[in-house]
Amino acid sequence: MSKLKIGLSIGDINGIGLEVILKTFLNGQMFNQCTPMVYGSSKVVSYHKNIIEGNIEFHALRPGDRPQEGKLNVVNCWNENVNITLGKATELGGQYAGRSLEAAVQALKAGEIDALVTAPINKEAMKLAQFPFPGHTEYLARELDRGEHLMLMVNDGLRIGLATNHLPLRDVADAIDKNVVKRKVEVMEESLRVDFGIERPTIAVLGLNPHASDGGVIGSEEEAFIRPAIVELKKKGMMVLGPFPADGFFGAGHHAKFDGILAMYHDQGLTPFKALSFGNGVNYTAGLTHIRTSPDHGTAYDLAGKDEADPASFRQAVYEAIDIARNRKQYLELHENAMRDLQKPADIEGEDEVLTEDEN
Repeated sequence: MSKLKIGLSIGDINGIGLEVILKTFLNGQMFNQCTPMVYGSSKVVSYHKNIIEGNIEFHALRPGDRPQEGKLNVVNCWNENVNITLGKATELGGQYAGRSLEAAVQALKAGEIDALVTAPINKEAMKLAQFPFPGHTEYLARELDRGEHLMLMVNDGLRIGLATNHLPLRDVADAIDKNVVKRKVEVMEESLRVDFGIERPTIAVLGLNPHASDGGVIGSEEEAFIRPAIVELKKKGMMVLGPFPADGFFGAGHHAKFDGILAMYHDQGLTPFKALSFGNGVNYTAGLTHIRTSPDHGTAYDLAGKDEADPASFRQAVYEAIDIARNRKQYLELHENAMRDLQKPADIEGEDEVLTEDEN
C-alpha cells in the first residue's frame, strides 16, 4: 500500500509533546511506515531537538509545500520567536498549541494528510489562551463532525469508549439518556467494523451506578434507559450485552471477551484502561469524518526538558493512525466494489435482438 502522510500537532511547547515526537522518529524504520508532517515551527522544533540525545534531521516547509519522504517534515505555521517556559502552563503555550492544532486540522480537511496524531495539550494553558473547548475531542467534533463522535481508548484488543467525556461527575447522570447510549454504541459498532476490521463486533455496556444499581436499589438509570437502549440495539442485530457492574467486570477479566466496551463517564473508563495499558495506550476519536489519534498521557510538565519522556504511547498512536487509515480505505474500497457489482445489469441472452420501446 502507498505510504501515508501523517500530520502531527506539537501540543504544548512547554511540555513533552515535541520530545516524544522527535524520539518516535529517531528510529529510522518509522519513515518506512509513513511520511510525517509536523505542524509548528522550525525554531521550536530546533529548541526541543537540542534537549534529546540522538540526532534527527528535519526538512522545513511552508504550508502547501510538498513533503519529502524519509524525513521529518516541519510545516512552519509561524515565523516569530516564541518564549518557551518548560514545565509551566502559560498563555503562549496554549496559544501556539492551538495554532498548531488548527493548521493540522485544516490540512486534514484539505486532504493534505491522511490522518492526524495530536501531542498533548494542557487544559489550564488552553484556558489562559481563550481556547473555547475542554479538550481536543470537543474541538475536533466541531471541525470534523459527522453527527456523533466517541472518545475511544485503544490498546491491542482493549477498546473502551465513553458515553460522556470531560464532565463534572455531578453532571454525568443528567447527560445520559437512552438515545445517548444508543448513538454511542452505534458509533462504536461502526468504528469497530470500518476502522478496526472486526466483521461482527461484540460490545459490553457498563452501568452508571455501583453494582449496575442492583435491580434499581442503587439508582434507576440502568432500568430506565441503559437496559432499554441495549434491548433496542439487539433488535437491530448488534451484539450488545449489559449493563455490567464496572468493578466486577474488569476485576473478573470480562473485558477480554469483548471487542468494545462503553463506559458511562470519564474515570469509569479511563481508570481501568490506564491501569491495564498506561504507556502504550492510544486515544482515538471515532465517528469523525477524518482520523485522529493521540497518546494516552498529558503534557508531563515535571519531565519537560529532562530527556526522560517515554515515546512508546506516541509511537503507538502513529501506528494506530496508520492502521486505521488503511483499514478504512480497504473497507470503503471493498464496499464500493460490492455496490458496483450489485448495480451492474444482468446479462441477457440474445441481448442484440431486444428491441427498445421506440423500435417497437
